[in-house]
Amino acid sequence: MTTGTEISRSAPSEIGQHPSGRLTFIDLFAGIGGMRLAFEGAGARCVFSSEWNKFAAKTYEANFGDRPAGDITGIGSGDIPSHDILLAGFPCQPFSIAGVTKHTALGNPHGFQHKTQGTLFFEVARILKDRAPRAFLLENVRNLVGHDRGRTFKTILTTLRDELGYDVHWQILDAAAILPQHRERVYIVGFSALTPFRFPELGPRQLTISKILEPSPDPRYSLTSHLWTYLQEYARKHRSRGNGFGFGLIDTQNESTVTRTLSARYYKDGSEILIPTAGDRPRRLTPRECARLMGFPDSFKIPVSDTQAYKQFGNSVAVPVVAALAKTVVGCLRGQDGLDIDYSAPPHQLKMIKERRKSPKRSSAGDGTTLRVFPGVARPVTGSA
Repeated sequence: MTTGTEISRSAPSEIGQHPSGRLTFIDLFAGIGGMRLAFEGAGARCVFSSEWNKFAAKTYEANFGDRPAGDITGIGSGDIPSHDILLAGFPCQPFSIAGVTKHTALGNPHGFQHKTQGTLFFEVARILKDRAPRAFLLENVRNLVGHDRGRTFKTILTTLRDELGYDVHWQILDAAAILPQHRERVYIVGFSALTPFRFPELGPRQLTISKILEPSPDPRYSLTSHLWTYLQEYARKHRSRGNGFGFGLIDTQNESTVTRTLSARYYKDGSEILIPTAGDRPRRLTPRECARLMGFPDSFKIPVSDTQAYKQFGNSVAVPVVAALAKTVVGCLRGQDGLDIDYSAPPHQLKMIKERRKSPKRSSAGDGTTLRVFPGVARPVTGSA
């Protein structure tokens, strides 16, 4: 297995683009392919995918016709095809509020200290360094930004900007602008050349909760009497203590209704999103309704059990949000194709460029942050070094 450490960066026409002229991308921590759907919809072509979970890989293969490679930690950079865009929704559990709470209660490490999942961001960094794609899109939970008092996120940005040399933009987006679900995620976008990227405006929301519901769901999705009694008592107990814990019973008649975040634990009791029924007990969403709530088309195949499907959609991306980002990222790269840009210096040479400059220019990212940018990373051939 090769490590890919000697791979050099070439011009876009040589490194990633398919002979058809379509931009290419790789899909890391691919899950069931939500990011792939979005970028294929923007006209790009997938040339490699990786997903370690066998059930997610089964769903991915059923929908895209190819089975993802396995654990990315066992795949050398040289075994990954050249590509224009790297996509990665690296594992969020070490950084999510629920994950941090669980690990803390169990006395386990979380964040970068999590031995199996916390360091997977550095697998992404490894591939960015070795393969030097023109752009990347990373997605994770909102809590990543504030994890460990912001130190975790600072490490990520420092790695991407200062060590790898990418022009980085980030923003927290809520899928509620486009889907009837409150789902905040942080999106990190990077380009090897300085790029006037702006996060897209989402909305207006067209899909309502009533439109995702199946007309005659199987009665098995209704909660048992025991579970419904337990959830009501649990909510009452926490209300008496002044806490906000409880179930989320949805008003399906209100067109402006937005649900709570669909999570990977939905299979346990469905408490975060419950649908009223004509009977005395509410029901869970069906897997197909979960797919719709995440923005997947009805043509998307669900070849796994309900339990696995709930986990998969709860872990997935909100497809229309990523689709809006994909259109913008692809548009930026298409705009660069008409420029005479020198790609001979790999992005990770930024550190050396930085040392040659007394002070970097500063540029607003349009997302509330100020970016340090170094014009020597990817520059017009006629420009200065």
